[in-house]
Amino acid sequence: MSRICELTGKTRLVGNNVSHAKNRTKKTFLPNLQNVTLLSDTLGKGVKLRVSTHGLRSVEHVGGLDNWLLKTKDDKLSLRVKRLKKEIAKKQVATA
Repeated sequence: MSRICELTGKTRLVGNNVSHAKNRTKKTFLPNLQNVTLLSDTLGKGVKLRVSTHGLRSVEHVGGLDNWLLKTKDDKLSLRVKRLKKEIAKKQVATA
């Protein structure tokens, strides 16, 4: 399973551990990913996603999963979430 946030596209970063003697060794910095069930108001169901804690805070700040998906560009989203976004947009158009 890859270490990528499904909402924000955050991935691992690569850097160096630097000792007191200035010796450098490679290190990877992994995002803090959590398995979370987010509720979609439009669809009326929960969606299981693998999200970084930063992404989770952003979703809560914007006002929920539906608002987040409609405001976010498709290039950051995973394939599953792109399909979810289309489904939500289609349902919102049908109810309006």
